[in-house]
Parts: sequence; C-alpha cells; structure tokens
Amino acid sequence: MAEPVRIPDAKVALSTASVYPESTATAFEIAARLGYDGVEVMVWTDPVSQDLEALRRLSDYHQIPILAVHAPCLLITQRVWSTDPWVKLQRAQAAAEKLGASTVVVHPPFRWQRQYARDFVTGIWRMANETDVRFAVENMYPWRYRDREMLAYAPDWDVTKDDYRHFTIDLSHSATSRTDALDMVDRMGDRLGHVHMADGRGSAKDEHLVPGRGSQPCAELLERLALSGFDGHVVIEVNTRRAMSAAEREADLAEALAFTRLHLASAARVPRR
Repeated sequence: MAEPVRIPDAKVALSTASVYPESTATAFEIAARLGYDGVEVMVWTDPVSQDLEALRRLSDYHQIPILAVHAPCLLITQRVWSTDPWVKLQRAQAAAEKLGASTVVVHPPFRWQRQYARDFVTGIWRMANETDVRFAVENMYPWRYRDREMLAYAPDWDVTKDDYRHFTIDLSHSATSRTDALDMVDRMGDRLGHVHMADGRGSAKDEHLVPGRGSQPCAELLERLALSGFDGHVVIEVNTRRAMSAAEREADLAEALAFTRLHLASAARVPRR
C-alpha cells in the first residue's frame, strides 16, 4: 500500500511577471484556471499592476488571493510609484496591507542609488518594525558581459552578507550568479521567508526557466522546505516570453505548478504505523 502524503502548508503562487508580455489580468485568470493558491503582483508598467482597486476586483472576481507584492525596483520601473525608492517601498507596504498580502519582495539597490544603498539595511529594518508585512530582500547577481563583470547592486548582490529580517531566494538568480543555492539557503536559515521558484543553467543571462529544465537544485530545495516546516510562499516566476501561443504558455505554467507541488509533497510522507 502506498504511503499517504501530507502536503505542506506553503502556498504556491503565480507571479504576474510569468505571463509577460500578457497582462496582469491574464495572470489572475490563468492562476485561477490552473489551481494556483494565489498570485504575486509584480508592480511594473502595466497600469493595472499599480491600481489597488483594479487588483482587488481581479482577486475577488477570480477568487484568487494576492499573497505578495513585488515592489517596482527593476530598471524599467524607475518611474513607477515615484522616482524615490523609499516612496516605492512605502507604497508597496500599503498595497500589501490593503490587499491582504503577507510579503513585499524587494531587490537591493543599484550601486548608483548611493544614498538609498547607504541607508538600505537600516531602512528596511525600520519599515519591517512598523508592519506585520514581511520585507523579503531578494538575492541578485553580478552583471556580466563577455569576460567583464560589474557589481550592479549595493550593499551586495549576495544579500546574506547583510542583516535582514527576511530573505527571498530566487533560483534563477542563484544560477546567474553561479552560487550554490542550497548553501545560500543555509546562510539564510530561518530568515528565509519567500521563494521564487525558477531554474537556470548558469549563463550570464537571468533565464527564469521552468523548474526542472536547468541545473538548479529545485527539487532538493522544495523537499527541504517541506521537511523544515517552511511557512512562507513559493512563487512560480518563470519566463514564458518565447511561448508560441497562449496554450504553450499555459502548459509551461501548469508544468511548473505540478513540479513544485510534487516535490513539496514527496518529502512530507507520513510514516507507516
């Protein structure tokens, strides 16, 4: 007789970035149809991603909760929700609180944001002390071009070198930085609060492959999370821009969800009596 399994409490969400170049609204529709537990809203140039009432209506209509908000800290979102990075984080916090999300994902500053970078660690602690929302700072990577490497983030792309209350581990970023993801998770310890599930092959490009298609220890990490009682969210953040059709995109997102749920469950077997 097969052993029963206990599915861990960690919820599996879909990042709205995973449907790009389709819209934020499309992400809610796909997440609901495929059976995701929720969404992470990437706040970017899509006006709907910036509009709390529009997001609330999408969540209510599709009966799909918003579990996390990704603050607008990409190069293409430098003017979204202000040009002041602290205002961006304040608005991300307010959005999370109003939408019922438990986590704000934030990148470390770019090196040219000197004042912001200088105050970032203490500022994140200050904001974290003022809310129940988790500010989960995400690991990044050095930028590479041919044989040259540029350190684009400060205080560091390896966020474990600084003191934060919560971390996000992104496995595509660990591939790009050529970092041992499991060692990084060990350094994060019980401050690991959020996971971006993706894959990569270690190229200079941030690939965000469907988990299982690259070289990252995606299955091992999920099994470790299940055994450790991880209480954060696992968010599928993959690149489907090359999908030739809506059906192909949806198949990739269904595969990513199945992979993640399978490996979360496989380590959580109830012993036979």
